[in-house]
This record gives sequence, C-alpha cells and structure tokens, in this order.
Amino acid sequence: MLRLLLILLYIAPAVYCVTDAVQHPDAKPYGLRKWLWVVIIVLVPLLGAAAWLYLKYANGTGGGVQRNEPRAPDDDPEYLNWLRTQERRRRQRGESDGPL
Repeated sequence: MLRLLLILLYIAPAVYCVTDAVQHPDAKPYGLRKWLWVVIIVLVPLLGAAAWLYLKYANGTGGGVQRNEPRAPDDDPEYLNWLRTQERRRRQRGESDGPL
C-alpha cells in the first residue's frame, strides 16, 4: 500500500503538469515550447513538475492568463459609451423604453 502511495505521489504531479502544459493557451508557455515542457516533465517528473508549478504560480496570477479585453459587455468602456449615446439620442427624440 505504501508503494502505491509513493508511486501516485511520483506520477500524479507529472500527469497534472503534462495536461496543464498541453492545454496552456500560449504556444511558448514560460519561454519554452509545449512539447519541450512535456519532455522535461516526463523525463524528470518531480523536478520538471516542480519547475512548471513554480513558474505557473510565481507571477501571482494563479496560473491564469491575464487578458486586457473585457469579459462581459458591461465591462467594455466602448459598449457603455455606446449605450449612453443611444440613451441620450432616445431622450432627445422623446422616446421611452416602453411601458412601465
């Protein structure tokens, strides 16, 4: 039973890191190509997995890719400005949004 636990502790991080590396949105995550990360993690499971996890969480984002684009329409300043403009035009014409 102890051997099985040790084998799982050896293999589980490697499997997690390989799948994480393959699914990473960048073509060259952390400066290396994906296939090179997979080779490093498979050939040196503990150190390769530790290196991947360190680089993933070292920047403080939790491994998430930070994007500068808005996530929803109401977070987009251009869309909000367009809505304000439309509302202003509607008021100038004397239109309403509908029955309340």
